[in-house]
Amino acid sequence: MNTDTSFQPEPWHQWLQRLWRHHWQSERAAQRAVPDAVAALLAQQVHASEQRHTGQVMVCIEGALPPSYLWRAGRQLPLATAVRQRAMAWFGRLGVWDTEHNNGVLIYLQLAERRIEIVADRGLQRCMGAQDWQDTVDRLAVQLRAGRIEDGLTQALEEVSAQLLAHFPRTASGPHPNELPDRVLRV
Repeated sequence: MNTDTSFQPEPWHQWLQRLWRHHWQSERAAQRAVPDAVAALLAQQVHASEQRHTGQVMVCIEGALPPSYLWRAGRQLPLATAVRQRAMAWFGRLGVWDTEHNNGVLIYLQLAERRIEIVADRGLQRCMGAQDWQDTVDRLAVQLRAGRIEDGLTQALEEVSAQLLAHFPRTASGPHPNELPDRVLRV
């Protein structure tokens, strides 16, 4: 239950419109937004990035929220909170939190709601402020609104990589395994 006294549930008609919008979204929406060729290029960029630092980066693009999140979103808690919770759930489900140096990053796009979340593990959160991540999200949002998903994700990956390189550069000593798949998850 939401304890924020300033939160007001959205009107029923808006909530029903949201349900309808999500009903028609699917995994195909994520695949249309990021076709196979683009997903392959982004995966190559993730791989190249991870060769320069010890962090792990994952990209997750989700067409629609599952019903359990939709039920709460807008009625029991703010939509932004529901989307953030979903990104955190993917962060945990994909094991991004479970990297050796606690420096995994998830870039999450929620297509039906046109929301973006960047979730960074505690090792990287200690080095950066929330505004740093918000700036990256804002720049990605500009690209997405212009219909340039590949450009926006490429830019976001470059910015995340720059932060990881600044705080967790790869050293020559010891092996640095690829702890997470480099592929773009489209669900």
